Order: sequence, then structure tokens, then C-alpha cells
Amino acid sequence: MRYAIIGTGAIGGFYGGRLARAGSDVHFLLHTDYGYVCEHGLRVDSCDGSFVIEHPQVYSSAEAMPRCDVAIVALKTTANGQLPRLLAPVLTERTLVVLIQNGIGVEADVEAALPGVQLAAGLAFVCSTKTGPGHIEHTSNGAINIGNYSCRDASLMASLLADLTAAGIKAATVDYAEARWKKAVWNMPFNGLASVLGLTTDRIIASPSGLRLVRALMGEVVGAARACGVAAIDGSFAERMVQMTRRMPPYSPSMKVDCDLGRPMEIQYLYTRPIEEARRAGFAMGRMEVLEAQLRAIEECRG
Repeated sequence: MRYAIIGTGAIGGFYGGRLARAGSDVHFLLHTDYGYVCEHGLRVDSCDGSFVIEHPQVYSSAEAMPRCDVAIVALKTTANGQLPRLLAPVLTERTLVVLIQNGIGVEADVEAALPGVQLAAGLAFVCSTKTGPGHIEHTSNGAINIGNYSCRDASLMASLLADLTAAGIKAATVDYAEARWKKAVWNMPFNGLASVLGLTTDRIIASPSGLRLVRALMGEVVGAARACGVAAIDGSFAERMVQMTRRMPPYSPSMKVDCDLGRPMEIQYLYTRPIEEARRAGFAMGRMEVLEAQLRAIEECRG
């Protein structure tokens, strides 16, 4: 299958690089790194084995890209207004668009912007950071779950899973809503707290007060998920996320990186949208509302 990677950063560079190394036909869209990667290749320093794609198929504009079977979107949701333009050149009636993005409600809004497109959610459990031009550092985890949102072609999903597995990536298909809310159990506490407190994940949970706050916030996400009809998530899953984080090396979640660099934060889909959906289901996420307000204040104060 032919793949388009829309956003060759920490996530797109990692998964796209792994697919390309395994022999898949992968086409990467880059912006500022285009010239560097043309000359030096795409480098992934990984805890599972480092590698360089010396001559990746790279493009500085989506219009130059070929039609693809799967388009993996690894942009921040703050750039989703550009998706109709960026995806149009690579789409066919059959193309599956996999959104490896954070938050709740992402697929519904992309579907509204691109009626009829086949969509799936990519829920990545990976510690990966872009450390320089064309340079990705992968320090922990790497699994990805794929939740079918509107894909009508079962063979596409099966081929995607087979290619990911062949690339050495632990991949599985999961229930869409369950997968989105499970990812939120980790994302909502740690992205927001790391940004507001200015701390990496290890320092947050090393503090007794920080750990209590993480558990309280995770419990609130579990309650929201269950109110929204996702019965498969409970307190034991939240505790597994805490223990997984204990085993991770020190990590700055993507929102903290954006906050530190003065870039827009993904507040809408990571906080505002899930809070609204929970409220409609009769569940109030009071602590998350405070965290959302703090994040909004940070953005408003820096203009």
C-alpha cells in the first residue's frame, strides 16, 4: 500500500519512518525540514533500534504528492483547518485517513469538512520527540491502536494493521469511542498539568500531591467516559496508566512542548470538547474545567 504522512514531526516521522524502513511505499510531507531531509535523510534514534532513511520520498507541498491508499495525519489539531487543502491531492474515493491526533470529537469535525472520507483514529502510546531537523528521538513505548470511525473497506484496515506489524509496531484494532476516551485518561491529566506546572511527567508523579492530583483527574475522565457510554473503562485502567508513567523516562508531553515554545496548545479537543460532551451526558468535569481555564489563561496572557 502507498502511504502519505501529513506532518513529519515526532509522531509522523516515527511511524512513517518505521513503515518506510520495513519497505512500505511512504511519502512524507515536510515544511521547514524539507531541504535538510532531502540532503541528510530522516533519522530516528530509537530505544528499539536507531535508523536513517537515507533517501525518503519527501515533498514540500501536498500538491506534488501522489494519490495514496492511507493518509496518516500527524499534525496538531490546531492545524486541522488546513486538512481539506492538504489531503485533497492524496485522496481517492478509497483512501483511509488515519488521524493520529489528541482529543475527543476530532473525527466528527474532519468528516464535516470532508464529507464521505473514510476515517479512523490512531491512538499512539509513544514517547517521541522531534529534536532537530529531520531528527526524531523515540525513548519509550510505541504501540498504536486503530479505532474505525467511518472506514467502509475492511481490507484497508487489515492491510494497515499488517504493514504496521511488519514494521515492528505493536498495533491493534479497538472500539473507536473506547480508544479515544482511554487515551484521554492519560492525555488530559498529564498534558495540562505538565504545561501549567512546568514539570515533566516523572516529576509530577514523584510528588505525593502531584500523584493525588493525577489520580483525581484520571478518575474524572473515567467518570466522563462511562457517562458517555464507554463502560469498558474503570479505575483499574487509570491505575495502569499511572504505573506505565512510572516506568517511562522523564517526558514532556506535546502540549508542554508547545507551551514552552509559545505555540498554540490543543485545548479545544483535549479539554473543551470532552468537557462539553461529558456535560451533555450529565457528568461535570469540575477539576478539568479549572485546568482548561488555566491553559486558556496562559494563551490569553501571552497574546
